[in-house]
Amino acid sequence: MAARGRVHDFAVIGGGILGMSTALALQRAYSGSAVLLLEKESSAAQHQTGRNSGVIHAGVYYAPGSLKARFCKEGNRATKEFCREHDVPFDECGKLLVATNAVELERMHALVKRCGENGIDIEVLDERALREIEPNVVGVGAFLVPSTGIVSYARIAERMGELVQANGGTLLFDHPVTAISESSREVRVHTTRGAFSARYLVACAGLQSDRVSRMLGLNPDFQIIPFRGEYFLLHERHNRIVKHLIYPIPDPSLPFLGVHLTRMIDGTVTVGPNAVIAFKREGYRKSDFSLRDTVEMLAFPGFRKVIRKHFRASLTELGNSLSKRSYLRCAQKYCPQLRLDDLLPYPAGIRAQAVKRSGEVVEDFLFLRTDRSLIVCNAPSPAATSAIPISRHIVENVRAITG
Repeated sequence: MAARGRVHDFAVIGGGILGMSTALALQRAYSGSAVLLLEKESSAAQHQTGRNSGVIHAGVYYAPGSLKARFCKEGNRATKEFCREHDVPFDECGKLLVATNAVELERMHALVKRCGENGIDIEVLDERALREIEPNVVGVGAFLVPSTGIVSYARIAERMGELVQANGGTLLFDHPVTAISESSREVRVHTTRGAFSARYLVACAGLQSDRVSRMLGLNPDFQIIPFRGEYFLLHERHNRIVKHLIYPIPDPSLPFLGVHLTRMIDGTVTVGPNAVIAFKREGYRKSDFSLRDTVEMLAFPGFRKVIRKHFRASLTELGNSLSKRSYLRCAQKYCPQLRLDDLLPYPAGIRAQAVKRSGEVVEDFLFLRTDRSLIVCNAPSPAATSAIPISRHIVENVRAITG
């Protein structure tokens, strides 16, 4: 209750890894500041942070000079340093990107070049060398990214939250934000359980970032389109089927990476994700539906344009979602011994992807600012890997706001 009656120095919206990392970075940059974090769920990391592959990415795919390329590479090191310092388990198992035909081999060489441009150490393997290090994987070529790892991002977010509280910060769960008003002196954040005041606001709202922007009176040229990523868990007899993470060579014309085999930090192996349109922003089950979310999405010109552009790929993804056998074939391209009964149920995730009114998918991280607020508008993968450098970037922008 005390949090409601005072004016905090900073309010942060969002209890995922990015919100927690930002709250911690603000405390470190502004010693003695009063930091309040508001989260609508009952605990941290309930959405994108806690529902992903847990990969510590190296930065293979991202355009040189982009924020994603820069922050992912920095975040790879920073995430591991945080884990070492705070006893969070991680495994630097490395990732193999596997080409299964001539077209993919040509695309692979383009990615190898990009790794060189982004300063990422890799090792190129021919078919024989691939078979030697991964006997259960087939391909005509591959390259190894040794710095890729695995971790529980939910555990990192929880540990960051503990540090924020230890430093005197306030975390309030079960506080959905309903409105925001900004004046020349403060920002007032209204929730279902009361209103809170702060001198400055940072919003790391993920799937709700466009709605938070509109609460601040902005008219952003994008909308969040939710893509559900569906996974399967491999039967425990396959927990040692691979030593590395196994990724396909992605189609550069599509915004997603394709179905991959991921070793998880708990010792299991998952297959996924795909990428299907979700008709509810937090719709983790195939049957989930929100009239508001669906009407808003269908009415947005950018959604219709992006679906038209990727219509065939959208149908393929939908088919893989509806047919377990079709989904299996995606993994059998590089791991042919997998069978239908190897695929067990596993929780899905939702990717919050910003799409412009023009139908262009926002590729890079995106931020908006007002006089007293900063909104993280687009932070899909590799945002979890990049959370620590993103939070430093946010602090730099906050300094520009605060003067």
